[in-house]
Amino acid sequence: MLIKKSIKERFFHALGFEALALAICAPLGAWLLGYSLAHIGLLTLMISLIAMTWNMLFNALFDRAQRRMGFKRTVAARVVHSLLFEIGLILAVVPLAAWWLDIGLWEAFVLDIGIVLFFLPYTFAYNWTYDYVRARVVAHRSRALVA
Repeated sequence: MLIKKSIKERFFHALGFEALALAICAPLGAWLLGYSLAHIGLLTLMISLIAMTWNMLFNALFDRAQRRMGFKRTVAARVVHSLLFEIGLILAVVPLAAWWLDIGLWEAFVLDIGIVLFFLPYTFAYNWTYDYVRARVVAHRSRALVA
């Protein structure tokens, strides 16, 4: 199934992804790392804004690749999607985390590996669920238009 999404829908998709991630990661990160909720919350928000921008850009590129190559959104495609997304995010987030937490790049990278271990299944599950719910909503709207 080829999917075409508007800019508005891409924004909604990314906003939902980041809002849920923020609600989980800020308190969990503050607790695990021993920083204040405000300190980790601000870092999480900065990462979220970077991730939201990357999410919209990356998913537009992924959709374009799907249209050009004609692949289906199988489990394997979703695994590749999640891995490529997270690699791009690591390149942006590690320097920010090192600076904000006043730690070295290696420590920030190790911290980011922990974050990736959370986000790989989260990204996979969120996008799979989003696609499933979206397909049901689109089908429902199509049936309503026909009736």
